[in-house]
Amino acid sequence: MSDVKPMRADARRNYERLLVEARRAFAERGVDASLEDVARSAGVGIGTLYRHFPTRDDLIEALLRDRFDTQAAKARELLAAEDPLDALYAWLVGFGATSSSYRGLTELLADAIDDPRSRLHASCEEMQTAASHLVDRAQKAGVLRADLTVRELLLLLHGASWGGTHLPGDGGTERLLSLVFTGLRASEQRGQRGGARAG
Repeated sequence: MSDVKPMRADARRNYERLLVEARRAFAERGVDASLEDVARSAGVGIGTLYRHFPTRDDLIEALLRDRFDTQAAKARELLAAEDPLDALYAWLVGFGATSSSYRGLTELLADAIDDPRSRLHASCEEMQTAASHLVDRAQKAGVLRADLTVRELLLLLHGASWGGTHLPGDGGTERLLSLVFTGLRASEQRGQRGGARAG
């Protein structure tokens, strides 16, 4: 039986308002947006914000939790896909969209991989675990470089996500990721078109 008490109605309303305003602020100004401004826009004091979200990472984790859960579930689903390279690429595109949701988020996630103190570290480990099964399957099938590690793959993804924000128009992250993915194919697969949309 859980010892966690349900939130009072007014606390729940404050919590939801803070998430709405944080989502808007981060979308407009990036993850470094003022938390004081977020609290003010939500109609609460900064103390109320910190009671719900003790750190900025706690707030970001709350905003992205559904997306992380979706990505973990998608990885499990893609393990049954016919083409293991296409499956890995599809998962990376989805996670790339998550990691580039807000300006500055890519750098936070890249740092959190190596920082157990970060509230985002557990989510990064969860994504590494999800990716590892897809990577292992593609490597065993001989279609992905055998020397590639999951950590390297996620850092390459973060790089593509960051770079994609500096290209004009939409789809920058996917464009860069498709270019990177060509070099991740097993040597005998390079130069062949089709699969993973990279060629």
